[in-house]
Amino acid sequence: MAMLVLRGALNVLKWGLVAVGAVALIFTALIATPLERPPEMRSVSESVKGVDFSTLPVLERFQARDGTWLGYRHYQAKGAETGRGAIFIHGSSASSATVNHALTAAMAAHGVETWALDTRGHGASGTHGDIGYVGQLEDDLVDFVAHIRRSAPDLPLTLIGHSAGAGFSLRIAATPIIQDLFVRTVLVAPYLGYDAPTNVAHSGGWANADIPRLLGLAALRKLGIDCCAQLQVLAFAVPPGSALYLTPVYSDRLMRNFATRGYRVDLPAVTHPMTIFGGTEDEMMISAKYTDVVQAIKPSIDVKIIDGVNHMGMVTAPKAVNAIAEDVATRGSGQS
Repeated sequence: MAMLVLRGALNVLKWGLVAVGAVALIFTALIATPLERPPEMRSVSESVKGVDFSTLPVLERFQARDGTWLGYRHYQAKGAETGRGAIFIHGSSASSATVNHALTAAMAAHGVETWALDTRGHGASGTHGDIGYVGQLEDDLVDFVAHIRRSAPDLPLTLIGHSAGAGFSLRIAATPIIQDLFVRTVLVAPYLGYDAPTNVAHSGGWANADIPRLLGLAALRKLGIDCCAQLQVLAFAVPPGSALYLTPVYSDRLMRNFATRGYRVDLPAVTHPMTIFGGTEDEMMISAKYTDVVQAIKPSIDVKIIDGVNHMGMVTAPKAVNAIAEDVATRGSGQS
């Protein structure tokens, strides 16, 4: 009997040491490979040319539930007001003050009262490149809508996002209760998730991920160890010296939150009308695949492809900007 007890104790000790060793290897993977920033992506950097920032609204702030003041810009509707509103979510690394101003200003010019948010971790909102927890961006958006409702209690709102911001907008459109804050969602050149067939590898050179660190963090979560999510895992091809106005790297928790849960998970859960816009010359996304990939899961989603426009051109090129602004201004909640 004593021998059986001893053998059992030794087995427990052995497997305990194996587990400790496995965790040690995982922690080694977290720090073994430094995150490398990719070289500047010219098609993104040069998209600023021709954007008129003289009409950029002043930065305003609201207080989120955790007490943090988050930034946004408010575009009053011009011309013939449509009785519609829109919240715009920028893409990865960006903010309300970057080139998407061309699109948000165009929506206002089409009579849509528009708010452009600095998503937490970007621009004037919180610490660049990090958030407190996965799910905080949803909480922030709920708080932002509540802030808007103080001055516009009945205005129907469309949620519109570009690139990674479009992926996050899809996440919102698939989230119970939160989805009902918006009558419609518009996704512009959306990043549908790491496993989507619509992705160009490494986003065409825009993003570089620390794969060993990502795998290590995922393995720890599988083991029930939720730590180290503040570690940087994703770097962007921003210009040198641009850290004051762009966010060059993301933490694990920001990367996971500012994205879909996976297009196969989120698309079926969408309950309100949705339209996707893509450009034929997009160097980060394979726009030709949007229709087949999305409509195979959710046939009601409308997909529109604009000829001759690249990824950043979707928020800067007059051809794309006018088409999207017109869509947001004229299509109702009963239309996808």
